Amino acid sequence: MMKTIYLLNGPNLNLLGKRQPKIYGRETLEDVLRDCTALGQGLGLAVEGFQSNHEGAIIDKIHEAREKAAGIVINPGAFTHTSVAILDALNAFDGPVIEVHISNVHKRESFRHHSYVSLRAEGVIAGLGTEGYQAAIRRLATLLA
Repeated sequence: MMKTIYLLNGPNLNLLGKRQPKIYGRETLEDVLRDCTALGQGLGLAVEGFQSNHEGAIIDKIHEAREKAAGIVINPGAFTHTSVAILDALNAFDGPVIEVHISNVHKRESFRHHSYVSLRAEGVIAGLGTEGYQAAIRRLATLLA
């Protein structure tokens, strides 16, 4: 039976491909999920995607992951820098967590340099564009092997 990993995305990532393409590229979130699902299948992982602009919905999905997922790839968007609640939810999850950022947050505004999620994540990938999601899935496959 394939292990399931959750691919969670926070606020404004529903606009991927349309919002600030010079920073975030032209690929849509649907493109990312399609590519990650195909990669996951090749690695023996089922990928389930989820995006919300609402912090509570993301927390609920992390809680659900406790029973249904072996690992989490998360791009929390702006919640990265503000959400102790998402950190607490991730701390209640037993599997590995990889944090992803499409842009290099360290080349951007100083408030983006701090991540609450990094305190829980086994790894952080930033600045690889949407390819960072695939790198995260490869890393999860290694951690779950």
